[in-house]
Amino acid sequence: MSDTAVRTVLEPEDEYPHEPDPVPNYNESMYLNAFDLEREVGGWFRIGNRVNEGYAEVSVCVYLPGGRVGFLYARPSIDTNEKMEAAGLSIEVVTPFEHLEVRFDGKICVLDEPGQMANPRQAFTDNPWVECTAALTFRGVSPMYGGRPVAEDGSDLALDAEKSFSKAHYEQHCAVTGTIQVGDEVLEIDGLGLRDKSWGPRYWQALSWYRWLPMVFDEDFAMMISVIGGHVTGMVLEGDEYHLIRSGSVESDWDDDGYQTAIRAHVETDTGAYDVTGEVISLIPLRNRRTTPDGDELHTRITEAMTRFRCGDKVGIGMSEYLDQIVDGRPVGSDVH
Repeated sequence: MSDTAVRTVLEPEDEYPHEPDPVPNYNESMYLNAFDLEREVGGWFRIGNRVNEGYAEVSVCVYLPGGRVGFLYARPSIDTNEKMEAAGLSIEVVTPFEHLEVRFDGKICVLDEPGQMANPRQAFTDNPWVECTAALTFRGVSPMYGGRPVAEDGSDLALDAEKSFSKAHYEQHCAVTGTIQVGDEVLEIDGLGLRDKSWGPRYWQALSWYRWLPMVFDEDFAMMISVIGGHVTGMVLEGDEYHLIRSGSVESDWDDDGYQTAIRAHVETDTGAYDVTGEVISLIPLRNRRTTPDGDELHTRITEAMTRFRCGDKVGIGMSEYLDQIVDGRPVGSDVH
């Protein structure tokens, strides 16, 4: 099917859980991040309901002063896809496309050296667990970006569940207010962030590698740069309008562990060209492992880095999320971007 035969749809009801597709790896996930640019602190929260597999993926990540990171990953049992709530984390849609509330009450592991999470079992054992609460209000400052690709007649596109990362995905930049408390530390958040949602079949091994760079400078200027399979896409928010990225490039610097340390990006829209640099402030390496029916062990690494961005005279903050399949001990995309 040609590109011209495809359109994208997005309805307010897509903010709420969908009827799961009849495939084992159906995933419906919501992700939200929030940062205070002045203090360079913040965090992100994710729930991925894999109801057909009987569990949810729950992640809470808090970037604390001094490079420390508080982190939780849990796989609680679930038997319904009717809500985004598990392991102490809840995401509530108050007004579709406009207002969401995030709440968390539980314990997270605080790491002085976040790189230890490359071995999660050891990291969770060797580092302290402390009480954490979060209450954050997200309000959209932009249009919606993305949706569900369909045929011109509105019918679903054919999808191979074994090779799928999602069948629908959208994002939005937000203003964020509230608090995150980790032990005795209280992070007052009055800043910006981004949230996204996806649903459909997902295996983390469906993509060889990607680079995802959501960033915020102020309520009138923000970006999301995405690189999948070498193709650069995304959008630039100027005022209250998104301008689609038509072309671009992303280059990265690496440390001895193959983690990103710095980024140089050039992107172009129909209205302008932008040069962006990024400097990693704090990074935590995460992983997903799966054994195929043939017995092959697949290993996916996702490095989640709070990153300081610069574009012209503007300074911003956001994430550099790098996903790579690990083959022969190496991230497959490190030689590319």
